[in-house]
Amino acid sequence: MQEAILILENNEIFYGKSVGYKADSYGEIVFNTAMTGYQEVISDPSYKDQIITFTYPHIGNVGINNEDQESNFSCVSGIVLSEIPTKSSNWRSELELIDYLKKNKIVCIADLDTRYIASLIRNKGAMNACIFHNKKDINKIKKELKNYKGIAGSELASKVSIKKEYGFKEKVFQCKKVIPDTNKKLKVVSYDFGVKKNILRILYSMGCEVQVVPAKTSVKEILKLKPNGIFLSNGPGDPEPCDFAIESVKELFDKNIPIFGICLGHQLIALASGAKTKKMKYGHHGANHPVIDLKTGKVMITSQNHGFVVEEESLPNTFRVTHRSLFDNTVQGISHKKKPIFSFQGHPEACPGPQDVNYLFKDFVNYIKKSINAKKK
Repeated sequence: MQEAILILENNEIFYGKSVGYKADSYGEIVFNTAMTGYQEVISDPSYKDQIITFTYPHIGNVGINNEDQESNFSCVSGIVLSEIPTKSSNWRSELELIDYLKKNKIVCIADLDTRYIASLIRNKGAMNACIFHNKKDINKIKKELKNYKGIAGSELASKVSIKKEYGFKEKVFQCKKVIPDTNKKLKVVSYDFGVKKNILRILYSMGCEVQVVPAKTSVKEILKLKPNGIFLSNGPGDPEPCDFAIESVKELFDKNIPIFGICLGHQLIALASGAKTKKMKYGHHGANHPVIDLKTGKVMITSQNHGFVVEEESLPNTFRVTHRSLFDNTVQGISHKKKPIFSFQGHPEACPGPQDVNYLFKDFVNYIKKSINAKKK
């Protein structure tokens, strides 16, 4: 195998093996602690312009299949692995990970001490990095890495969003009962800031007619679709430069339509309310993060993928904090005190990860039903 080289902005250099697409690739290096679901992680648009270091060693052992794709493309800048992927062994496997990486032009370096790299990121914070393949280019790469802009200040949501709206009709795999079309009375319009498919699958399986629209769709166009509920999806990049989305969400606050936001969508709701967000030292990336529901006192294990967080002290008194991380006490959920508007920082769609927070989708549907009934009176 050809040699590959990983260099960090602090000039630490790691030599490994190239097992993916052969190219120079720059991005912010983060670590992910999930033990399963590497395909869902790799196909999550929220990872645009990031290099993922998997701390779990056996990446690639169950192969790749079409069902587990969370988007139609991969936006990740690169992957760092502990072990070189071996031949997969799983009845659902349709493609080897190495072949998938090459097909989707994903740069990957393997045979590195990923736990050391994760420890380094925890101590020093997320850093810009580059994976390349020619030792002779090392001085050039160092110069380019110094000039690499990184994630902070970057608006990436519109870059991963769809160009044309579409209707989504795909149920979750666990949902064996097919819901008749006659029950599709709850019209949900989902902004695509980098939406994951399982979010849409859950909404469809719960009886929603799901229409997905581009990130820069105007409120006027949204209202033409006559939604019963509006969903703000997950997505990549810094939320504060997303002026187009913040202004739209702010305008939607006054339309008396239930709004549910996840991850970037959660941050956009906070920003539209007048709150602020900030860059985290190394973010939350994994499927083992404990979060407490402040209303019930219940502790849940959740899936997380974000590098920015809402500043609690900046939240207006019209909103309350509903969930909190037990790792670092950061805000994980907020809701409006009077309007049917709420959000969650993690990934309750559980692809990959535990399903402890799935009840938030039921809460959203209940908000929609209450809103419809109130309008009938």
